[in-house]
Amino acid sequence: MTLFGRTLDGTEIASLVSMLLVLVLWISVWRGDRRESQWFKTWNAERKARRDAEIAGEGGTPAPPAEKGESRGPWG
Repeated sequence: MTLFGRTLDGTEIASLVSMLLVLVLWISVWRGDRRESQWFKTWNAERKARRDAEIAGEGGTPAPPAEKGESRGPWG
């Protein structure tokens, strides 16, 4: 096989194929992690909204929203 004017032997072709497979694997893991992070953020926001609604329903005052840059908990 010739690629960019260079003749490739079996080991070089196998290396290219394995690098492409690692790239595909890395992208799929990255996308899964991104989906998991997004799911957790929405779940946490919904949980906080439910908790604030419960506190307001009991006659209390919900916690004030976090200021930008202010960390609230281990996940920010």
